[in-house]
Amino acid sequence: MVKPLSFDLRTRIKAAVEGGMSCRAAARRFGVSPSTVVKLMKRYRATGSLEPGQIGGHRKPILENERAWILARIAEQPDITVRALADELAARGTIVSHVSVWNLLKREGLSFKKNRARQRAGPT
Repeated sequence: MVKPLSFDLRTRIKAAVEGGMSCRAAARRFGVSPSTVVKLMKRYRATGSLEPGQIGGHRKPILENERAWILARIAEQPDITVRALADELAARGTIVSHVSVWNLLKREGLSFKKNRARQRAGPT
């Protein structure tokens, strides 16, 4: 997993760039990519801080706002496919892949059986 540069290295990069060195030259000197130096300096100029930004974290599921509508739609038509649900969501203005719909339904505990209508997942 990626980890941020040490604060010491960030400080030395900033001092080199503020001392007149170009971002590319500073990148070569400290063994980092030029984009790292450019982004570090951009962040420093914008915030005044050399602290790294947040890495990772929880992202709210993209279909959380459509959850109630999707579950109601499945109750209305139990044999609807996830691709059809994705198409209907697109018509409503939420463009997602069928995999996103599948993931939402999986979180809800819904299973998909070819030989019967959707039902709550559980012991068979």
